Amino acid sequence: MTNFQSLLKEIGALSGDLYHKDFLLTWEKTVDELKQIAAVAEALRCLRRENISTRCFDSGLAVSIFRDQSTRTRFSYFSAANLLGLNVQDLDEGRSQIAHGETVRETANMISFFTDFIGIRDDIFLGAGHAYMQEVATAVEDGFKAGVLEQRPYLVNLQSDIDHPTQSMADLMQLQSHFGSLDNLRGKKIAVTWAYSPSYGKPLSVPQGIIGLMPRFGMEVVLAHPEGYQLIPDVVAKADAFARENGGSFRVVNSMDEAFAGADVVYPKSWAPYHVMEKRTELLRQNDTAGLKALEKECLANNAGFKDWECTESKMKLTRGGKALYMHCLPADISGVSCAAGEVAAGVFERYRIPTYIQAGFKPYIIAAVMLTSRFREPAQLLGAMQRRASGRAGF
Repeated sequence: MTNFQSLLKEIGALSGDLYHKDFLLTWEKTVDELKQIAAVAEALRCLRRENISTRCFDSGLAVSIFRDQSTRTRFSYFSAANLLGLNVQDLDEGRSQIAHGETVRETANMISFFTDFIGIRDDIFLGAGHAYMQEVATAVEDGFKAGVLEQRPYLVNLQSDIDHPTQSMADLMQLQSHFGSLDNLRGKKIAVTWAYSPSYGKPLSVPQGIIGLMPRFGMEVVLAHPEGYQLIPDVVAKADAFARENGGSFRVVNSMDEAFAGADVVYPKSWAPYHVMEKRTELLRQNDTAGLKALEKECLANNAGFKDWECTESKMKLTRGGKALYMHCLPADISGVSCAAGEVAAGVFERYRIPTYIQAGFKPYIIAAVMLTSRFREPAQLLGAMQRRASGRAGF
């Protein structure tokens, strides 16, 4: 457990204040705070590998609100809560009084009586998901101050219209593992590129999360997409500012080949253009089914003009030594497997399939680390006590 003891020292030495804080956007946290979350996540991994229980709650709820489909993030949230000793309750909005006009303020308080965390995925409506999370946070803060709630539950963003922070932090841990340390990420080139998909309406938050996080660790970030496939301008501006502040670099190109050239990491992922997501949100709010079908037809036709934006063997040969790390948040659109033509060639994905699964496996630990650091003021002391206690997690 030498590495574990080093992690405890690192956690204790890092500055910041995660205690009693929500986790909505990575750029609301300092670099030291992000490092602390990653180190706590790694310490939890160390303990679990040694079959040591990390339960630090003997009661309490972690409530989940998923307004979009999810596999990895849903089960990562459930796993993280269980790892720390919390029970999970999923709010099915269709079976709640929300359908009868219950306000966000009322719902937020009614689900929070014995709740420590509220995890929310709301990425469908551009301009709405992050705002909804802020509204819930304000409601439970007011309920706590008014004495309605004995404790204030803290929010975990499980994907909004702006950011997917638990995903990008899991990606950061994958990079840390692959290159040996966070310090070793400095100067490494990561290509965050749009890729063809036979579907439309994919959220912007994954690529935005990556470009908003990786420049803060000194990486050379290249964002690539065809003309017209822009991300939210404010997030792109933040990525540029973070690069200048932290010794990294950031640029936008319109060539997948240029982005791949000499890259140490590639992250080809489809997304809908910013202006399309704006239009889609407007049509969804109007319940304009005909308008949505027309928009989808138009967008799919436009996507089809960029089928060559695929992560192929020939493009991988353009990377540093032809051996860049391929990353994806999953599920990937795999050409000849999940679709006729998609984001990545079957051979490339199969070669990196296990690494992408490992990448996904960091997310439960990141979510658990976010929970632990928001509820316990001295995480290093708590983790050390867990190790000394050495209570077996299971009989093997």
